Amino acid sequence: MATVTQHAPGTFCWPELATLDQNGAKKFYTGLFGWTFKDTDMGPQGVYTIFQSDGADVGALYTMRDEEKAMMPPHWNAYVSVESADKSTAQAKELGATVIMEPFDVMEHGRMAILMDPAGAVFSVWEAKKHIGVNKLDEANSLCWTELMTKDAAKATDFYSKLLPWKPESMSMDGGMSYTVFKRGDASAGGMMQIQPEMGPIPPHWKSYFAVDDVDASAAKAQSLGGTVMVPAQNIPNMGRFAIIEDPSHAIFGIFGPEKK
Repeated sequence: MATVTQHAPGTFCWPELATLDQNGAKKFYTGLFGWTFKDTDMGPQGVYTIFQSDGADVGALYTMRDEEKAMMPPHWNAYVSVESADKSTAQAKELGATVIMEPFDVMEHGRMAILMDPAGAVFSVWEAKKHIGVNKLDEANSLCWTELMTKDAAKATDFYSKLLPWKPESMSMDGGMSYTVFKRGDASAGGMMQIQPEMGPIPPHWKSYFAVDDVDASAAKAQSLGGTVMVPAQNIPNMGRFAIIEDPSHAIFGIFGPEKK
C-alpha cells in the first residue's frame, strides 16, 4: 500500500458519512470493507468515528444533528482539497453557490466550509493543516471516485471549472447520454452525469465510490449485512464494473472494481 501524504488542490480527499445510526453504520461498513474504526468524543458535538483500512484513514462518520436531518437524508459528504477555505468560499459565492456553513477551524486538523453549488448539490472544501484527509486512495477498500448527479450539467460545469483546477471532458454513453470527467492536469478528479427523468426523483448530490476486488461479491455481502442493491453490478466497457448500494440507514454509495468478462 502506498501511503498518501498530501492531496493536490481539486482532489476529493475525505468521504464522510452522515448517518442516523452510528453503531449500525460501523457494523455495516466494517463488515463490508473490512475497515476498523477509532471513536473520538467531541463533547456536545457527539462522537466522531474515523474508519481505517490497513492502518490508514479512509473516511469517517457521525450522527446527523436535528438541523441536518431537516435538510437531507443520510448521505456521504464529499470533501475536496483547496489551498484556502476562505478564498474558495468567497469565490463560490461569486459564482452563485449558497454557503451552508462559513469557513471554520476544525481544531488543529484543518479549515473547512460547507457549500451548495448553483444546481443544488452539497459539498465541502477542506484546507488541510495537520490532517490531509485520507491516507489511502484508489486502492481496494478506499475511495476511488466521486461523482456528481445534477439537474443542470451546464451550470455545474461552469461553476466547478471556475472554482477548482478542473477541466471538463465529455464522453458519449449508451442511450445517447453524456458523461463528464473533470480533469485535474492529467489526473481524473471526478465525474458528472445529468439526472434523467427516468431515474426518478433523485436530488442533486455528490456520490462516493469505494474500490473493491469483486463488485458482485461485495454487492452480495452488502445485501447480507442489511443493505440494498439500488443498481445491480454491471460493466462499463473497457473501464470496470460498478454497483450502487444503499446502506441500512439509506445512505447511498457506489462500489467499483475490475470488469467482469
